[in-house]
Amino acid sequence: MTSADVPPSLTVLRTLLVLGVVLVMLATTGWTAIRHRPVSPASMEAALSAWARERVGDAPPPDPATAPPRTVAAWFAALGRARSEELAERYPLVVGNLDGAPPALRYRANRIGLTRALEAERPRLHDPRLSAEGRHEARRRVDRFVSLLQPGRRILAFDPTGTGRAAEVLGDLERARRVSVIVPGVDTHLLTFQKTRGRYTAPVGMAQALYEAERRTAPGARVAVIAWAGYTAPARVGVDAATGRLAASGADRLVRLTEGLPGKARVALFCHSYGSVLCGLAAPRLPGRVTDLAVAGSPGMRVETAAELDTRARIWAMRDAADWIADVPHLEVGGVGHGADPVAPEFGARLVSAAGAAGHTGYFEPGTESLGNFAAIGAGAFGRVVCARADGECHGGISGAGGF
Repeated sequence: MTSADVPPSLTVLRTLLVLGVVLVMLATTGWTAIRHRPVSPASMEAALSAWARERVGDAPPPDPATAPPRTVAAWFAALGRARSEELAERYPLVVGNLDGAPPALRYRANRIGLTRALEAERPRLHDPRLSAEGRHEARRRVDRFVSLLQPGRRILAFDPTGTGRAAEVLGDLERARRVSVIVPGVDTHLLTFQKTRGRYTAPVGMAQALYEAERRTAPGARVAVIAWAGYTAPARVGVDAATGRLAASGADRLVRLTEGLPGKARVALFCHSYGSVLCGLAAPRLPGRVTDLAVAGSPGMRVETAAELDTRARIWAMRDAADWIADVPHLEVGGVGHGADPVAPEFGARLVSAAGAAGHTGYFEPGTESLGNFAAIGAGAFGRVVCARADGECHGGISGAGGF
């Protein structure tokens, strides 16, 4: 049925329903525009400007905004280690976030960038010009930078500008045969990248839980997991969360991330809440190495059926019985809303169990069937996936436990 086939009264009803939801969001959360810190000399903007003026021989370096990750990879391979490390030292914010650059070089660059960001932030702790709230934020940023600098952490992306972005690798990304990427939802930024309270509701905790579960599911398998907070996410459940604007720009970043991963590992995306909107928009452009796309607690993927995602990746979906996202209208009118419900049978996803998740934020809690299913998908142990229905329909068309 097309929009022209829908009776006018039904169209009006749907529009009013969506607008009502948005008005409730506004009344309870306020306009949720992203609030950025002032641009500083150490900002990404300044770093990119300096990078553009750099010359290697007579040629400029790859443009981070336009150069395909494969071009970036080839450029660094030809450049050599010594010159690459020199550039990482001089332009850590650029090299550390440049998809296609060698992971080890990015880890090195981001340690430099974090160290410099920490040095710049510490004086703000006692700046009399700041309000108490400003000094509290400075303390949180200092604590986050110190945590990310702990020995052994592999920081794949770090940008302190504005609300900040980050990504961390668990496992050996360069030798992995299967890579899982956590794509989180609202309220994801540098300060919420990792949490002590509610550990498994933040990207780092999600990734740690998934990595350990994958290693238990497939002992000896070469797996890696990326905690990815590499886009500007909506702040709280508000207007930005009800539209696809931020998801669209995030989808561009996700596509570049997957294109720039080293080696030939198969990739699975685990998209939670608003992250599933982003994954839906990215789906048609994802490289063929992305073989699985799993969504949990999804408000929609900006399509009406899984087939419309136009991807060869398997589409998996789950929702806990107590997840409030079930009450969100699954439709899209005038750019508001995110389309059909991925766990509706007619959507066409492989429906898997979320038993034990206990609400909207519990899908990565250890011991849950939801995490167990994610681990089985990420490790390629598809025979261990527990379907939502007793008929085992979610296994259809997958040959063998390895899936290929």
